[in-house]
Amino acid sequence: MTQTTGVCMKRIAVVLVLLCGFTIAQEKQISVPYTRVVLPNGLNVLLHEDHTVPMVSVNMWYHVGSGNEKPGRTGFAHLFEHLMFEGSGNVPEGKFDEWLEAVGGNNNGSTNTDRTNYWENAPSNALELVFFIDSDRMGFLPDAMTQEKLDGQRSVVKNERRQSYENQPYGLSWEILAKNLYPEGHPYNWTTIGSMADLDAASFEDVIEFFRLYYAPNNASLAIAGDINIEETIKLVEKWYGEIPRGKPVPPIDPPAAKLTEEKILLQEDNVQLPRLYMTWVTPAFYHPGDTEMDLLAKIFTSGKDSRLYKRLVYELQIAQDVIAFQNSNKLSSEFFIIATAKSGRTLEELKKVIQEEIDKIKAEPPSQRELQKVVNQTEAEFLDRLESVGGFGGKADLLNQYYFYTGNPDYFNEDLNRYKGISPGDIRAMAQTYLPDNGRVILSIVPKGKTDLAVQKKEGGVK
Repeated sequence: MTQTTGVCMKRIAVVLVLLCGFTIAQEKQISVPYTRVVLPNGLNVLLHEDHTVPMVSVNMWYHVGSGNEKPGRTGFAHLFEHLMFEGSGNVPEGKFDEWLEAVGGNNNGSTNTDRTNYWENAPSNALELVFFIDSDRMGFLPDAMTQEKLDGQRSVVKNERRQSYENQPYGLSWEILAKNLYPEGHPYNWTTIGSMADLDAASFEDVIEFFRLYYAPNNASLAIAGDINIEETIKLVEKWYGEIPRGKPVPPIDPPAAKLTEEKILLQEDNVQLPRLYMTWVTPAFYHPGDTEMDLLAKIFTSGKDSRLYKRLVYELQIAQDVIAFQNSNKLSSEFFIIATAKSGRTLEELKKVIQEEIDKIKAEPPSQRELQKVVNQTEAEFLDRLESVGGFGGKADLLNQYYFYTGNPDYFNEDLNRYKGISPGDIRAMAQTYLPDNGRVILSIVPKGKTDLAVQKKEGGVK
């Protein structure tokens, strides 16, 4: 009796230990403490102290992307991404990179539909140099702008468009999809690269006007993360950014509704070897209900060799060269993509049939808990990996700015991760039913020239 009781007590103790461990793991929170200050000129400043290594990252987000452009003047935001490295009032052309690299730093930038970001990583003792060169382009870029610089970077961007779009196999797909997913006049109706005609039409006065409206401190947020002292860094920020004048209020975006009510079957002949299929839908905006579920569903479809679409199309049936799915999340709305390249001798109708079977299957029956948990674990691992860096794309400074811009809360780390952990298999099915309709999507076939028989064929009454 006594012995039996002892065994029971041991079991209870083990269970309690396990429960305690489980509880601790569940309650463990990500901690990225930050300080926020707003300068009188409207510049939002986010500071995070991390002394792990003697490095610092300065991350500037201008709240302007291609979605802020006007029809007929597309490509401006991306053009500015280039111009911002071409020197400013007190930084001669070519010196931005040269001075930064001389102290062991590096930098980069990117543009999307919603924003333009720039970051500089450098040893912490070079922080003031970074503030000098970064603030100078915010305050004094027009002082050094010339028609020659504009023409030079315009040529660079046009060449980038030729290389990445016009002369790139399948490169025009993104423009075709944007124009068919969104109505004319919608800010996502064009790509960030812009059109050749619009780039050619950009005058010197257009560029200066665009800069003065969108690159003012009241339309930007600055995140500084790394080996810093908060109080001293705020003083430096005030010193270098505080005298830059506030700009005019940025006009709000008021887009027309983006809802597809038909299935568009499109065909593009191109200089490609293999036909490629694009199936796309308009889906919920970044961080809105449904965005997380679609993100996870994309992984269930194509993340890993045992994912549903990869397993069937590439491994079992061997009719596809590759297949990917992803949720492209944006501020106003997002897009869900399934893209598959056929193997030689196979048609896109064959690929679409299998993909449609898997879409119908997920609508009828939710994924297993094990299947869902696998992609949640993948997402968590990717998320934690990004947090190991203070700088660069996706590092802590970049995430502070991202959360501030999209949610208004820079400390959104735990909420971001927990939104994935809170999804059930039934949620995945429900969102697939809602956001992957057969009669509200764009299907694009890109086939080798003269091989239109390989494309998805238009149904009667469809759009081609």
